[in-house]
Amino acid sequence: MVEVKTAELMASVLSKHLEDGDVAIMGAFSAIPMLASRLAQMTHAPNLTYIAGGSGAVNPLLEPLVASSCDDRLLKAEAVLPLSDVIDFEARTEIDIFFAGGLQIDKRGNCNLLGIGKPGEIKFRGPGSVGLPFLSRARRFAIYSMNHSTRTFVEKVDFISGPGFVDGKDFPGGGPSLVVTPICVMDFDEERMQLKSVHPGVSVDDVVQNTGFELRIPDDVPQTGLPTEEELELMREIDPLGVARNSL
Repeated sequence: MVEVKTAELMASVLSKHLEDGDVAIMGAFSAIPMLASRLAQMTHAPNLTYIAGGSGAVNPLLEPLVASSCDDRLLKAEAVLPLSDVIDFEARTEIDIFFAGGLQIDKRGNCNLLGIGKPGEIKFRGPGSVGLPFLSRARRFAIYSMNHSTRTFVEKVDFISGPGFVDGKDFPGGGPSLVVTPICVMDFDEERMQLKSVHPGVSVDDVVQNTGFELRIPDDVPQTGLPTEEELELMREIDPLGVARNSL
């Protein structure tokens, strides 16, 4: 059997979360969600539209896949939007699904891209909030992380760059709907993160030990389904250089 790389498994899971007719957007470090979006277009969601936010490219012709949505090779696309239009588009609640990540992610799906530490005493600076404040206006958003540890998945983020289910707040969007990491898939129950499946070779205890908050654990936790042979073939056609599959 062909070996399935972790990044390919993650892209397959994210792809299945996309629906035909969705409008999706992602930030800068986005090889996996771009791969997931293109895979969805080639399988079950031909009418999906996705925007590589860093470049403003709409449905870029990924030949081959690139590591960042800021790559100028993405300008070979159906259309290219200036950054001001991308931001305006995000702000007007026309995004069905927003792909998000963070230096820290907490149990309610809040994401932090600003930095680690207390206000005025930041120990490590991130890239900044960029478009994440508009998560609150997306119809739903999917979180993906290249790392699953107690430093990333924390009880409470130091700063909220992208709001998840914030106590006492009423946002027009639907909030976080899925979390995909190198070891598991999680979703939300009553606005609290819960385990949905574990990747092959990973135990529930592995996930618990690497999560910095009490994760809700259902009675039955299945193994994450592997990509089909067709999906693997398509992903490797889209990504012949292994930009995504070699990223983990």
